[in-house]
Amino acid sequence: MNALTVSTAISVGRVHFITNRQRSLTVARWRALWLALLFVAIGVVALVRIAFLGLSDRATTVASLEEALLPPRGEITDRNGVPLARAFPAYALWYNPDALGEDGEPLVKDPKQVAAELAAIFPDLDVDEVAGQLASGKPGYIRRRVLPEDANRVQAIGELALEMPQETDRYYPQGHMAAHVLGYVDAMGNGQVGMEEVLDKRLTDPAHRGEPAALSIDVRVQGALEDELRRGMLAVNALGAAGIVLDVDTGEVLALASLPEFNPNKIDAEGESYMFNRVTNQVYELGSTFKPLTVAAAIDAGVVRDFGYRYDAGPVPIAGYTIRDSHPLGATLNVPEALIHSSNTVTARIADELGPERLRQTMIDLGMNERPYIELPARGMPLWPKEDWSRIRTMTVGFGHGIAVTPLHLASGYAAMVNGGIWRPATMHKLEAGEAPRGRRVFKASTSARMRQLLRMIAVYGTGRNANAAGYRVGGKTGSAEKPGAGGYQHSALISTFAAAFPMDRPRYVVVAMLDEPKGTTASSFQRTAAWNAAPIVGNLIPRIGPLLGVRPDNARDVDISDLRPLIGGADK
Repeated sequence: MNALTVSTAISVGRVHFITNRQRSLTVARWRALWLALLFVAIGVVALVRIAFLGLSDRATTVASLEEALLPPRGEITDRNGVPLARAFPAYALWYNPDALGEDGEPLVKDPKQVAAELAAIFPDLDVDEVAGQLASGKPGYIRRRVLPEDANRVQAIGELALEMPQETDRYYPQGHMAAHVLGYVDAMGNGQVGMEEVLDKRLTDPAHRGEPAALSIDVRVQGALEDELRRGMLAVNALGAAGIVLDVDTGEVLALASLPEFNPNKIDAEGESYMFNRVTNQVYELGSTFKPLTVAAAIDAGVVRDFGYRYDAGPVPIAGYTIRDSHPLGATLNVPEALIHSSNTVTARIADELGPERLRQTMIDLGMNERPYIELPARGMPLWPKEDWSRIRTMTVGFGHGIAVTPLHLASGYAAMVNGGIWRPATMHKLEAGEAPRGRRVFKASTSARMRQLLRMIAVYGTGRNANAAGYRVGGKTGSAEKPGAGGYQHSALISTFAAAFPMDRPRYVVVAMLDEPKGTTASSFQRTAAWNAAPIVGNLIPRIGPLLGVRPDNARDVDISDLRPLIGGADK
C-alpha cells in the first residue's frame, strides 16, 4: 500500500468520525430538548393544579394511616367488653350480566339451573325469585354475608356473571341476643332501631370509632333473662314477653328483652315484624303492680300512718260502677293484708283518701306522664288521664287501671320506691363510678324503708310466693290486667306482670317480667294470673343472675318485718 492510499484512508476515517460525532451531538441535543419539554410540561401541570386548588373551594383531605386501618364502623360491647356488634370483611353475591360483554349472553347455563345450584348452596333462597332476577338481566345483589367456603362453591358453578365482591359487613356475634337493644345496620351502612341508630355518628366518626362503645348491659344477665322469658312464654302459650333488669342506684339497664326477637344478622320480613319493642314502646295497663306505688304515696303524704287500721274491704260503688276484688277477702283488711292479697277495694279507698292531686303528682314525679327516659329510639307515650281526675279515675289509677305505661316506666318507679326514694332515668350506657345522675326525690327514705318491708311480705306470704328465691330476699308485686278492646275489657286476654327487687335488705336490682296474653296450661296449673306465670319467671331468674352480679344467697339475712308480721292473719307469729 503506497502513501497516497494510506492518506486517503485516514481522511475517510476522519470524515466518518466527525459525522458520527455530529450525529451523537444532534441526538443528545434532541434528548435534552425533549427532557426540557417534559419538565416544562410537568411544571405547567403543577402550576395549573396549584391555581385550581387556589381558586376552588375544595379542601384537600389527609387520611392518616390509623384512619385508613380502622374499620368503617366502631365496635359495640357489653359492660365487660364482650363484643356485641363489630365490622368484619365478608363476601357478597352480586349478579353482573355484563361480565361477558354487552353483546354476550349473561349466563352460560339456563337461569333456572343456575338458581337451583345456588339454592343448593343457600337453602333459604327462593329458586323462582332468583331465576327471575337472573333472567331479567338486571344487576344486583343476590345475597349478602357469604362465607368464604360458600364463595368457593359459588365460583365452582362456573358463571362469570356471579361475582363475589369483598365488602365490610356488620356482624352480631351473639346472634339474636339483645336484638332490641342493638338494632341493626341497613344495606346503606346506617344504624336502625336500637343503639346502632343512637350511636350512628359516634360509631362512624374517625376520631372515636377505634374505641368500642360500651353499653350498660351484661351479656350473662341478658342471656339468662331471655332464656327464662322464653321458657315462661312458651309454657303458657303467650303472644309475647318482655323483661328488664335495672340497677336501682344508677339507672343502668343490665338486661332488656322483648320476645319474640329478631336476628340482626339476617333482616327479613319475619324479623321486621318482631322489631317492636314491648319494654320501651308498647304501653299497657299493668294492674296491681301499681298498688305499692299508691300505698307509698299515701304513706309519704301521711294518709296511711297506722298499719293496723282496718279498711272496709267490701265493694266500692262509684259513679254507676262497682269496684270489687277478684274474690272475697274478708270484711276488713289492713294495709299489709291489702297488698298481700292484692285488694282492689282497699287500694281504691286509700287512693280516694289520698286524693287526685297528690296521686297525680306522684305519678308525674315517677315519669308516668312522659315517654320513658332511655336512649333507645322506640319510646311509647303513656295513655295519661286528663288533668282533672275524677274520683273514679283516681281510684282506678290507684290499682293500675285507666293508665297505660311501658314496663320500663314501672321498673324505674319500683327502683325509686326501694332505693331510698330517688327517681333516676334509665340508661343504656355504662356509667363509671360517680357518673350516676342525682335524680329527684319522690319518696321519703322512711317511706322507702316501709315499702321494702311490705314488698318482702308479699313475696313471703302473698301473691309473689312463686318468686321467693331462697336466700335472695326477693320482694315484689304481681299484676294481672285485662287488655282493653273495642267493646271494653277483654276477659280472656290478660297482661301478667311481676315487678320485683332484690335483695330487699339492701336493694340493688329491679326485675320486671311481663307476659302478653298467657293461656291457662298444665305448666301454670291452668291459671292465667301473674302469680302463676310471671312470678315464677322472676323466681327462676334471680338465682341465675344474683351470683353474676355479686349477690350471693344468704338465708341468715333478711328485711326486719317483725313489727308488721303480727298484723298478717295466718302468718307465723
